Amino acid sequence: MIALSLAEIAEVVGGQTHDIPDPTVQVTGPVVRDSREAGPGSLFVAFAGERVDGHDFAAAVVEAGAVAVLGTRPVGVPAIVVDDVQAALGALARHVVRRLGATLVALTGSAGKTSTKDLIAQVLQRKAPTVFTPGSLNNEIGLPLTALSATEDTRFLVLEMGARGIGHISYLTGLTPPKVGLVLNVGSAHIGEFGGREQIAQAKGELVESLPSEADGGTAVLNVDDPYVRAMASRTKAKVIFFGESDEADVRAENVRLTDTGQPAFRLHTPSGASDVTMRLYGEHHVSNALAAAAVAHELGMSADEIAVALSEAGSLSRWRMEVTERPDGVTVVNDAYNANPESMRAALRALAAIGKGRRTWAVLGKMAELGDDALAEHDAVGRLAVRLNVSKLVAVGGREAAWLQLGAYNEGSWGEESVHVSDAQAAVDLLRSELRPGDVVLVKASRSVGLESVAQALLESGAEGEVSAR
Repeated sequence: MIALSLAEIAEVVGGQTHDIPDPTVQVTGPVVRDSREAGPGSLFVAFAGERVDGHDFAAAVVEAGAVAVLGTRPVGVPAIVVDDVQAALGALARHVVRRLGATLVALTGSAGKTSTKDLIAQVLQRKAPTVFTPGSLNNEIGLPLTALSATEDTRFLVLEMGARGIGHISYLTGLTPPKVGLVLNVGSAHIGEFGGREQIAQAKGELVESLPSEADGGTAVLNVDDPYVRAMASRTKAKVIFFGESDEADVRAENVRLTDTGQPAFRLHTPSGASDVTMRLYGEHHVSNALAAAAVAHELGMSADEIAVALSEAGSLSRWRMEVTERPDGVTVVNDAYNANPESMRAALRALAAIGKGRRTWAVLGKMAELGDDALAEHDAVGRLAVRLNVSKLVAVGGREAAWLQLGAYNEGSWGEESVHVSDAQAAVDLLRSELRPGDVVLVKASRSVGLESVAQALLESGAEGEVSAR
């Protein structure tokens, strides 16, 4: 964080200082909410959760070097006491962002946010110091913590914004007002909470509504191939730049293909020129993510050649998102178990088919959460798609939703042992251990709550000596 005195922080957040001998002492380190991350010069934010109360770690963080605690009560060590820690954290982030000379880039969408954010960050880092959301910490706590990690030399701040309802993104943009806003897509993720795609589009569009006008430097980057996103152009006074496969796109891809290993290659076209890209990531769905990143980078002054080189060298920065690992025995494990919705599940299955061309392929799939009334139809459709893509074997893991996955496969023509329903992750591991052969490709994917990353981990550990169970 940029250096601020405890007195200034107290004023910004509307708090009272307690047990602070010298209010001019500055916070020069990071702002953290995990006591294990506290260090010299840091500020510890004490949240009181259902299981753990951060205030209980006050003495330990100060001993580790933290300058003070931001909490809701005195704790016997230097502290700034406020009524609402979350509101205070947001106010501090808003103050720091105003002080920064950085360009804020915000992005949202139903699928692909984290992968695209990672691409944007890796491209912009070629131009100037860039700070970006770690993993998918994109909510009212993770976002301000990311903003507060920026320093005086930060030139680009790339922030992923999530939403579970109307008004959430408006709140986040109020904390960290973006200059460039990117909307990737409007899909089915959390449709059970929102009530429909129209409501999702309303929520995601709050990002472009927050942008400054074109005269003041605002730019909305929109997916021209998604009708809900394309329509958001009418909701902003910012400059609009479209990306996608359509001829209407300002940034587009031509000659899209997959390499023999399932990695996308294409000719990138931007208003400033064209250049060839061959990505290190897996799956054709990353083309759209790459175009979104390219559109942002173009607007921030990078050439087509610079963007193409950066995209070609970019890797995966976040865990459990199309992590492709080959075991010593030749079995390839594709761990995409961080989360799942219908769009990302279809993309992952297509990537599996591309990676596994000419080999036996396994789709180990589980529940897609928060689909509401669409849950049965969406799980059924994924099971059917696995059959249409000639996936060798579908392993549906879990309860009712897994049964729907298998039913879809069965109704599409998957007979005999081509699909199987197992009760839990350990049962899936036991099955795979007994039937995998060298050269097989295994995709593991489900919503985060299912925890299927344990299957991928167990399979990778099984490739070495010894037997390891899913945990």
